[in-house]
Amino acid sequence: MSDHPNARMRSTTVIAVRDEKQTVMISDGQVTHGNIVMKASARKVRRLHNGKILAGFAGGTADAFALFERLEGKLQESGGNLLRSAVDLAKEWRTDRALRRLEAMLVVADKEQLLLVSGNGDVVEPDERVLAIGSGGPYALSAARALIENTELDAHQIATSAMQIAADVCIYTNDTRTVEVLEHS
Repeated sequence: MSDHPNARMRSTTVIAVRDEKQTVMISDGQVTHGNIVMKASARKVRRLHNGKILAGFAGGTADAFALFERLEGKLQESGGNLLRSAVDLAKEWRTDRALRRLEAMLVVADKEQLLLVSGNGDVVEPDERVLAIGSGGPYALSAARALIENTELDAHQIATSAMQIAADVCIYTNDTRTVEVLEHS
């Protein structure tokens, strides 16, 4: 077993891209069980805390619902402070006996921050304005970085193009999408 976050996860792709005007989070819709596609249109990205927070998951669906619920509670406790809520969730996720077994990763974002949250206690803000998780995450991340560096595309165009590239390469990622956009105005 590898310590790399995507090493065991054969799950999905979620990508978040930010620019000056918006944060865009996109996920595919494929749910697999082993090597069988069980569903093509799952919703793996959603809005939390009165629509002010975007959250996407890769991993077990039931695990993700439990984590979304916990994160929403942390956001309520902190008055919507995303970083504090993410740190509290990661700490609880790493130390709680039941939560420790959950196999998922989260990408969360508000107007100021973009964070990866994992069960290892990680809360990571990337240096770049892009973050991707899941089995297709490395493909989407690489594509998005290349597009950011070599084009003038906006966040929505970059995220959409990067997801298509991931779907073309990763067998656990399909081309059914859920898109959420957080305007920065």
